[in-house]
Amino acid sequence: MSIKKNKKTIGWKEWFGLECISLPAIKGKIDTGAKTSSLHAFNIESFYIENVEYVKFDIHPLQKNKKLVRTCMARVIDRRMVSDSGGKKEKRYVIKSALRIGEVKITIELTLANRDTMTFRMLLGRDAVKQAKMLVDASKSFLQGKPKRKEIIKLYSSTKPCLDLRKL
Repeated sequence: MSIKKNKKTIGWKEWFGLECISLPAIKGKIDTGAKTSSLHAFNIESFYIENVEYVKFDIHPLQKNKKLVRTCMARVIDRRMVSDSGGKKEKRYVIKSALRIGEVKITIELTLANRDTMTFRMLLGRDAVKQAKMLVDASKSFLQGKPKRKEIIKLYSSTKPCLDLRKL
């Protein structure tokens, strides 16, 4: 088996940026068992503007930090039946967002699910890993960088929630 030299390697957990929905830093787990990526969301409400469906939701983007709440909005691109880790099926909203992982930027689909009881606020599914042309080293973490807590707090204090629908 040959490993292509033009592919970057990521660990089993990494830091991501979802600038389109004003989330500059969110820790996520790579889940090659999941087809689509998933993002923690609660208080999910859909609404329509000129026959286009949007969704507004809240998120605690940082683990173990319930004080930081970010309100996000995005255009709904689909609703899909998704099986959770326990095999339970549920219909979820699907949105698109630009994703930054290290120096790589791609556009991915994300399903919205309440992950309050889960350790990670985001799962990066195999479709996104494939699109980013990355390899996963399950024995490593944060191969694309690990910002310090102060840097993360500074990012969130300088990034305002995007509530301008023209940018969605």
